[in-house]
Amino acid sequence: MKIELKNLALAGAAALTTLCLAATAHATVFSVTLTMDENGHGTFTNTSGFHATLASGLQNDPGPGGLSDVLTYDLLNPPGLTAGDVLINEAGVGLDDVVRFNPGETGPGGGTGSLVFYSNPIDGGLDSKADTPSPPGAFYTNTITLDEVKGRVVYTPTSGEPGFVAGAGGPVTYVLISDSVPEPASWALMMLGVAAAGGALRLRRKAVIA
Repeated sequence: MKIELKNLALAGAAALTTLCLAATAHATVFSVTLTMDENGHGTFTNTSGFHATLASGLQNDPGPGGLSDVLTYDLLNPPGLTAGDVLINEAGVGLDDVVRFNPGETGPGGGTGSLVFYSNPIDGGLDSKADTPSPPGAFYTNTITLDEVKGRVVYTPTSGEPGFVAGAGGPVTYVLISDSVPEPASWALMMLGVAAAGGALRLRRKAVIA
């Protein structure tokens, strides 16, 4: 009888373990993470174990007020990418970076759907691939403003927000890396005429995290 009870207890424990593992697997939500910095280093990962390097290069930005030769990342054909601009502020300083999503643009790797990274330089010195002499001359009507925290922005858009991917099958998170020390910069006067900029801005320089 003791042996039978012991076997029964072991069987029950095994069944409970199986149920817990199944519940954990069921609770795991599929998600995608794209990490990009200001010098062309980008990766794509998902919870299914897929990993890829994102192609990047300098391309003309076809979006509103887009400049030429702006750091552009290929987003690997995201289904249902939402166009728009992410305006990144340094707390207490003002507009610092602009990250733009262009759904129909062909990326450097040949896929459709791209992310364009505008970064503010110091004193006109373009020392990272994303540095541009000014932000875009105009913005998409679809914008969101985020604050940079400890040199980066972690952004998971919801439906309708810039960068949302309707057919992704799970949330897509963008990790946008820029480390910096606040400095006067060359974008400030140029932003006076840009809609939604909110006046002259003091901006800062970034040291790129590789």
